[in-house]
Amino acid sequence: MTHVQLRTTQLELRPLASGAAAALPEDRAAASARIGASLSPTWPLAELLDALPMQAAAAPGAEPFGIWVMIEAATGIVVGDIGFLGPADVAGAVEVGYGVVPDRRRRGYAGEALAALVAWVLEEPGVVSVVARCEVGNVASMRTLCRVGFVETGTADGTLAWRFAGAPSPS
Repeated sequence: MTHVQLRTTQLELRPLASGAAAALPEDRAAASARIGASLSPTWPLAELLDALPMQAAAAPGAEPFGIWVMIEAATGIVVGDIGFLGPADVAGAVEVGYGVVPDRRRRGYAGEALAALVAWVLEEPGVVSVVARCEVGNVASMRTLCRVGFVETGTADGTLAWRFAGAPSPS
């Protein structure tokens, strides 16, 4: 797999290099240098910390099926992350998740990044569907998923399950 990079109106999306993931969160300067962007003071979010060791251990070709950074185009600052919990499972499904630092929320970043990453991954061999989960009370995430074209498929233990349906809802 070649070097992957996606651009949206407001963001540049890149897989988080394994070396940068290994440096986080302790050596922010090294991580910033490896990413090639400044880091928001509040990134990485706590939800990402458990996934960093897996990304750090990823082979370069596997990095795109893990964590991606959201780099704000106007400032060159990492303002969030999006990515997959790994490559497609035996049914061809990948699970996506995302987070944006608090001071950059409500700017459309999650929706832009999600739409771009879903379009990219559905072109990858072996991927036939994209799923997501969010907490029942996370209204902002539910709206983002709906806007991008996900439909709710069920609820378990306070978590909503979603599947990309291929056609975004009207805004």
